[in-house]
Amino acid sequence: MTQNKLKGRELFEAIGRPTTIVAPMVDQSELAWRIISRRYGAELCYTPMFHARLFATEEKYRQNMWSEQDGDRELDRPLIVQFCANDPNYLLEAAKLVEDKCDAVDLNLGCPQGIAKKGKYGAFLMDDWDLVHKLIRTLHDNLKCPVTAKIRVYDDWEKSLAYAKMVLDAGAQFITVHGRTRDMKGQATGLANWKVLKYLRDNLPKDQVFFANGNILYPSDLQRCREETGADAVMSAEGNLYNPGVFWTKTDNIDKQFPRVDKLLREYFEIVKSCAGEASKHAMKAHFFKILHAFLNVHKELRPVIGRTSVHADIKNWEDIVEQVEKLVQDIYTDEKIKEKDVITTGEVQDWGGAYKTVPYWRCQPYFRTVNGEKQNTRKLQVAAARDEVACLENANKREAAPIEENVTKKSRVTA
Repeated sequence: MTQNKLKGRELFEAIGRPTTIVAPMVDQSELAWRIISRRYGAELCYTPMFHARLFATEEKYRQNMWSEQDGDRELDRPLIVQFCANDPNYLLEAAKLVEDKCDAVDLNLGCPQGIAKKGKYGAFLMDDWDLVHKLIRTLHDNLKCPVTAKIRVYDDWEKSLAYAKMVLDAGAQFITVHGRTRDMKGQATGLANWKVLKYLRDNLPKDQVFFANGNILYPSDLQRCREETGADAVMSAEGNLYNPGVFWTKTDNIDKQFPRVDKLLREYFEIVKSCAGEASKHAMKAHFFKILHAFLNVHKELRPVIGRTSVHADIKNWEDIVEQVEKLVQDIYTDEKIKEKDVITTGEVQDWGGAYKTVPYWRCQPYFRTVNGEKQNTRKLQVAAARDEVACLENANKREAAPIEENVTKKSRVTA
């Protein structure tokens, strides 16, 4: 089964050497969102995280998550389908259902949420390396399409490297590394550590396809991330959700990089209406809130209107909301000083290497959590895996650069 499948760099070339990637997100990287993200510069998309057992065994769940348009070669490729799982048989059964409609199947090893802990999947498989290896190897040995994996880091850089090597040994062709630890979520999110990503990239085989994830707020962060980490491509989750223009680097175009909320909302809404299946409609309300998050801080009257409108409501109800937003933004542009106000300003460079921007509230922009009454962009943030990197790098210099072992011993895997 593995002989005819594209591997590693060959697979990367075959899907167009993408550099910008929509992350797999629960109920949020569905078909309609992938379509609009591609229009704004995304070159590779992941599906939402699907629950492998439910996808394999419950037709209603599968119908709610997947349609005949998902994975369509003209509309929705390149595409990687992601599953969370803790049972190799269910994982393989689920993956078999999509292996002809995607370019690869990905194993989620990064979800840090409580539901993942309860169900023992996502980032909580970091405690069971043998199971991780078996899950990936089962797909690698039995699927028509390649398998990939997305992981988080440990505080210990050496352990993170050993973990990445084990995942690759199991058969993953691409590896995406989120530069945060499992504990960094919600209000404790903090900053991803690009230095540990660089360390992993430098100590994995030179031809290994490596994607970086974390700290992408603006289009200008994409190239900086690739340069500082050595990654082949950069993935964004939250940054993309609040502004799909985060991926636009072809031109320095404000309407592409920070689209007006009325224009983007209308474009997205028309895509939703054209999509088959239920997933895009079910996700619509959440996307309305995220697209409009800064706008709703000013036009608070719209928040309860969106909140009480069901995704199952008549489409006319949602059309009315889109029209209200369009009218409000059109009124903004009647201001005789709009040219002076409709600009993006960049602040001072921060300790983490980037700079915050001030974006008009009627344009899509990043979201910053409030922690203890203070916005994330106004305080010093905790950096993931901020251990003594000097000692780690010294150890790396002592260790001979060698390819991944053909077999990772059981002893090495259970050290997790």
